[in-house]
Amino acid sequence: MPRTLAAVLPTKQERRRSGVLLHNDQCPPGPAATNAPRRGRKAVRGLASAALVVAAFGFALPRFASYHSVWASLQTMTWPYALLIGVAAAASLASYWFGICAVLPSLRLREAATVNLSSNAVANTLPAGGALGMGVSWAMLSSWGVGTEEYVLYTLLSGIWNVFARLGLPVLALLALLTVSKPDAVLITSAAVGLGMLAGAAAGLGLLLHSQRFAIRADRVLVRAAAVACRLARRRAPSRIAGSLTGFRARAAGLLVTRGWRITATTAAANLILWLVLLACLRGTGLSQAQVSWQTSLAAYAFVRLLTVLPLTPGGLGITELGLVGVLAAEAGPRATAQVTAAVLLYRAVTYLPPIPLGAAAFLVWRHAPALIHPAPVSAPPASPPCGTQPEAAAATAPLP
Repeated sequence: MPRTLAAVLPTKQERRRSGVLLHNDQCPPGPAATNAPRRGRKAVRGLASAALVVAAFGFALPRFASYHSVWASLQTMTWPYALLIGVAAAASLASYWFGICAVLPSLRLREAATVNLSSNAVANTLPAGGALGMGVSWAMLSSWGVGTEEYVLYTLLSGIWNVFARLGLPVLALLALLTVSKPDAVLITSAAVGLGMLAGAAAGLGLLLHSQRFAIRADRVLVRAAAVACRLARRRAPSRIAGSLTGFRARAAGLLVTRGWRITATTAAANLILWLVLLACLRGTGLSQAQVSWQTSLAAYAFVRLLTVLPLTPGGLGITELGLVGVLAAEAGPRATAQVTAAVLLYRAVTYLPPIPLGAAAFLVWRHAPALIHPAPVSAPPASPPCGTQPEAAAATAPLP
């Protein structure tokens, strides 16, 4: 270390006396030994994720229909349906921006769009991209003045409401299917599991928000669970996790009272508009209501959304396609398998791919031209002295800074 820099930085003993310790000071010795298994686990997860994607697109999907027949089905689409699909996909993309603004009312719509597109670009391209996407979101939001507590509240509430939507969709699909036919055992099981988990999660959140005693007990359980998880992962338990749930309870209760209906409405709209994109793709490839009903498409969509709660691949790539084609092809029959596969691949292309280049462009704008997204606040001009007051008197009576 250069002498000038060493003279400026405090020593480890000085940081210990002042109560400030860097993360590396708290870690046990031998970071290379602990980081090597961690890198190995990440590499294994990345290879497993890539293997799933290759197996889905290279072996499983061609068994339903060849890519040549899929392309032939797409070429029969008319321009009105192509325009409808484009408009629906754009509306689906923008619907999430309003959801972010509902949880973070201090954000402008263009800022919400930048955060959503950039984080989705990372999540859709990298293994474990969800965690990296959260890091991108935090970097952007913190640069715009969003504090840590506000960001944690945004992450938890938006995540909880998204899980609620995924758990409630199978129940809605089951009710829709009851109007036309008897649902199969898979959908009934999915609806039952979703309803049970939704009821349990809603009851837990309600108790957390309305019962201080429950919040204290849940906070203790969270501390113990975090300690066990960190012990298994050979990591040091976070020191500030105690009391986090009680603090979240106070902040979330106030936000839900004033904006709870907006958060619910935007979350429901985002999920339903995404399903409408799938329905438009099915109709655009020539599949009629008699071949694939809208009730069946909603059931397939709900099943896959519940299946991909845990992201095994970036953006559910491969798993979503196989799940949708499997359910919809069983309804349409073997003669319409190529059309079903074409509709599913088109649906994924217009919803999965656009955030990647748009998010990369938004990230570059945020890094190199941030004023286009978040203009710097204009400083107010100095106040003029009251009428009849001399400048010297106004300066004498002005408050000291």
